[in-house]
Amino acid sequence: MAKESIKARERKRERLVAKYAAKRAELKAAGDFIGLQKLPKNSSPVRLHNRCQMTGRPKGYMRQFGISRINFRFMALHGQIPGIKKSSW
Repeated sequence: MAKESIKARERKRERLVAKYAAKRAELKAAGDFIGLQKLPKNSSPVRLHNRCQMTGRPKGYMRQFGISRINFRFMALHGQIPGIKKSSW
């Protein structure tokens, strides 16, 4: 499980990206790269990192479900994800 400070930092980045998205798009369209540099670093969407919504794990993230592979497997085996079951042939 990730530290709370790491998860909080990522949530802060998400808020900044949302806050400055329109201004960033406007500056990019105008070609004002000096104005872009003056925006906060964490307002860039490139700095976001996908993390598991349950544990905050940064690796093994499954984008379709928003959780890590470990949580996905646990939830799938317990029937908590609709339409997913363990395959056998």
